[in-house]
Amino acid sequence: MITNLARGVQAFTSNAFLVEGDRTVLVDTGSNFDAVARIEERTTDLDAVLLTHTHHDHLGNLDAVRDAFGVETWGFDTDQPEVDNAVADEESVRLGDHSYTALHTPGHKNDHLCFYSSAASVLFAGDLIFQNGSFGRTDLEEGDRDRLIESIDRVRERVDEHLSEMYVGHGPSVTTDPYQDIELAGRAARMR
Repeated sequence: MITNLARGVQAFTSNAFLVEGDRTVLVDTGSNFDAVARIEERTTDLDAVLLTHTHHDHLGNLDAVRDAFGVETWGFDTDQPEVDNAVADEESVRLGDHSYTALHTPGHKNDHLCFYSSAASVLFAGDLIFQNGSFGRTDLEEGDRDRLIESIDRVRERVDEHLSEMYVGHGPSVTTDPYQDIELAGRAARMR
């Protein structure tokens, strides 16, 4: 089961997805809301925090979650103080009941990862791709439009065109033909 803990939060935050199952994992912690209380409403057992990238809105609640559950974080770049353990490109990670492949997808930020499971037919897209063909900002530090386009193309080529669900860093998740949103994002990112 995948639950967006940030749903309904009015303050600026990213989405924060609790993935329950064999290995209960929080994908990003969000910021500016009580993530610990929202986790505790669903479970008392959190195994890890997985970061799509290290922008503050995705990890503002990290210290509170670490303190409450004694968990370590996993992300692409262990030079970032928030990342305890590295997840390499193409590495397999367990979220809930499924294995996901980590895809290094820079362009929005150099340490950006997406997580894809063909068995679950789920993509965690972070801030790379959003609903309706929107895509991550490239005007922030480490942003690079050409690399972002390459990353979107990589995800499009990797996922199954019958992808069922795409969980994004901001806004609503996509549960109706998310592959189309990935294609739209690739086209939109090319328009300058």
